[in-house]
Amino acid sequence: LVDLQRHQVIDLLPDRKAETSKVWIQKHPEINVVSRDRAGDYATAAHQGAPQAIEAADRFHILKNLAEAVEKALTQCRPELQKGLKAKEAAQAEILEVPLLSPVTVDGQPYSSHQTERYDRYQQAMALRKQGMIVKEIAKRVGMGQRTVQSWLAHNEYPETCYHTRRHRSRFDAYAPYIQQRWNEGCHNIEQLWREIKAQGYPHSAQALRTHLEPLCGSVKADFPEGSSLDHFSAKKATWLFIRHFADLNKKEREELATIRQASESAETIYQLVQAFLQMVRTLGGEHLESWLRSVRACHIPELHRFANGVERDKAAVLVGLTLFHNNGQTEGQVTRIKLIKRMMYGRAGFALLRQRVLHRF
Repeated sequence: LVDLQRHQVIDLLPDRKAETSKVWIQKHPEINVVSRDRAGDYATAAHQGAPQAIEAADRFHILKNLAEAVEKALTQCRPELQKGLKAKEAAQAEILEVPLLSPVTVDGQPYSSHQTERYDRYQQAMALRKQGMIVKEIAKRVGMGQRTVQSWLAHNEYPETCYHTRRHRSRFDAYAPYIQQRWNEGCHNIEQLWREIKAQGYPHSAQALRTHLEPLCGSVKADFPEGSSLDHFSAKKATWLFIRHFADLNKKEREELATIRQASESAETIYQLVQAFLQMVRTLGGEHLESWLRSVRACHIPELHRFANGVERDKAAVLVGLTLFHNNGQTEGQVTRIKLIKRMMYGRAGFALLRQRVLHRF
């Protein structure tokens, strides 16, 4: 508990239960403003313990909730973004023509936004491979590691989990000198070379050998169109392009943001609504909150609807948070100091000593 005027910790409670906080607050009727995050227990404690006080929702936590909603919304925009890419780049028209995977895992659990996005990248990789693109270029285009793409190509179906925990050498390495020798002798028949090293114990297919011999065969690299930022679109990274002030973005980030907004009407709607909300936060323009909520209700973005519903449930505190200057920045700093003190004590001392050290700064 922090006095926001004196910038000082006034007490440390043993737990974060609503009842504990309420009892403490009731003993201090002089409280007239309570700045808090949006956790239900803190809201209940403030309502019941200080009915005379004004409650202000912390702006940082409001924006954190908004960023989470934006990331989920942008994940759902990915198919629309890929359609925009398809219209611009006819060479990649096959990417989205692959049937979409049912959004459930093998054990029947719904796909998370991360799993959905990863599977979409898998579909891109498969389509690019059919066009003749090499693994290195595919990995660069879809924004994944080369080993991950190699693993995807090695399976006949999408592997839901395929994580490599250690590096390993290729089994081809042991046969490379022999292949090089036979190649220099003039034997360029890959099937023949494969049969020879197969007899020596080579465990893989002729196609795998063909892949290793692509440099020797002099394969001509296909002329693919230049990649777009939409190829390696990441909802998590794009969220920060939507949240940050436009003036703070560098040239590359502005171009990427413009590409996303132009390729998807939903993304453009999200951006306009997010920037309008951020303007309220920056200027403490809480009087515009109601009109902003009406705009959200009129749009077709379910994730923003859910965020707006949460704002409605805590509307009075959010409105105060967007109007008054109070915020929890000091409190978050004190929490960091508490964690430092606890680590200095190695967890061997009890709550009583911790409270004394926090209150008296020793």
